[in-house]
Amino acid sequence: MTDVTSAKSARRPHHWRRDLIELAALFTAVAVADAIANLIGHQPDGPYLLIASAVALTATAAFHTWWARRHSHAPPPDADGTGAPAIRTAPGSDAPSPDAAATETVLWRMRTTVRDAPGSLAALCIVLARHRIDILTLQTHPLAEGTVDEFLLRAPATLPAPQLTRAISEAGGSSTWIERADAHDLVDAPTRVLGLATRTALDAAELPLALRQLLGRCTIHSLPAVSITGRATGETAPVEGVLEETVMRLRDPSGGVITVERPYLPFTPTEFARARALVELDARLGPRVPRSEHVLTLPEGNAITVRRADRSDLEAARAMHDRCSEQTLRLRYHGPVRDADRYLEHLLSPRFGRTLAVQTASGRTVALGHLLWDGDETEVALLVEDDWQRRGIGSELLGRLVALALEAGCESVYAVTQASNTGMVAAMRALSLPLDYQIEEGTLVITARLAATPALPLPPYEQAER
Repeated sequence: MTDVTSAKSARRPHHWRRDLIELAALFTAVAVADAIANLIGHQPDGPYLLIASAVALTATAAFHTWWARRHSHAPPPDADGTGAPAIRTAPGSDAPSPDAAATETVLWRMRTTVRDAPGSLAALCIVLARHRIDILTLQTHPLAEGTVDEFLLRAPATLPAPQLTRAISEAGGSSTWIERADAHDLVDAPTRVLGLATRTALDAAELPLALRQLLGRCTIHSLPAVSITGRATGETAPVEGVLEETVMRLRDPSGGVITVERPYLPFTPTEFARARALVELDARLGPRVPRSEHVLTLPEGNAITVRRADRSDLEAARAMHDRCSEQTLRLRYHGPVRDADRYLEHLLSPRFGRTLAVQTASGRTVALGHLLWDGDETEVALLVEDDWQRRGIGSELLGRLVALALEAGCESVYAVTQASNTGMVAAMRALSLPLDYQIEEGTLVITARLAATPALPLPPYEQAER
């Protein structure tokens, strides 16, 4: 019963004719009861009959009360007599039939802009209810004109996205965007933001990934203030950052600019404030890299240590360059050998990816593995000192880098090499992942697809973490 119906019932007037009839019925019932009592009471068994009648009347009233309480809340039976509640829709609506309630459901993320007026959100919810769609979460992003509502929906699998988009448009929604979601989106926004902040606090390399997960499908570029050749790039941004529709520019705490682009959907001021808060957290904590180490025993018996590396390992990396042959450096950097050292500071920066270093028992660095964020793609690269090649170190590093890429949610990784670099090609094939090969002007690009891939097992070497 609606509030309107209740109010109408409360204001219904009482007529004097009805009161007069009820009063007459009461007097009639009293007169009849008195006559029956006098008639029965003067009989020999009259008192016993009166007592028995009172007991029967009391028992009947108690049974009626019990029966009414037990069945008063039962739903009315439908036409087929099954007792299931009937589902009614407005005439002419395109809502699915009641049988759709038993079909398979899917998750959708939907964002639409509505007028900032009372009833706008209610109109959207009514449309979703007609299509038997459950609203799991809802976020609102206020704008200067209107409001952006972001939904996580559970809808029947038979409902196509274009039909839902048209219905939302007819209900007043504009600039509607919709995509499939998964179980990870079921986490509420505050919990997800706190988790991303924790990951950023533990590892400086997590900032680009945290921004990507916070803002959805987008492209992130870290533009340094100084190029590899040592020249100023002129890339800068104000401390408060810049928001320009589908482009967000934030000042990188390590120098330069972090650019976030999402061409298909403009950023809201709320998203901009969240991204800026993550960057400010990263700036306050300063440089940091997890210091866990893994000690491995190679098949030949030598012990090596694999750990995360950063710019503090620059001198050790340069010393390893000096020990590498020109052929090894040429296969790694695809260019003049004399420029190899210029790339190290960029490669060892946590802002551009993650680096793993391999050290011998004496502490000498003999191999480096890089996982580099390249916009919305991810590159892997290896460099192993000549005397330590063909011992399984490259495969060990590559397997760990791909595991890090999976952990970061990357869909694929690619390696740029030459066809003559048989060691890199063999290491990529040893991953047992779907590979795509592409040759461009003598350069071989191998792409490993990680989508729907379980965590890769580490090589069966003896390992210990410290």
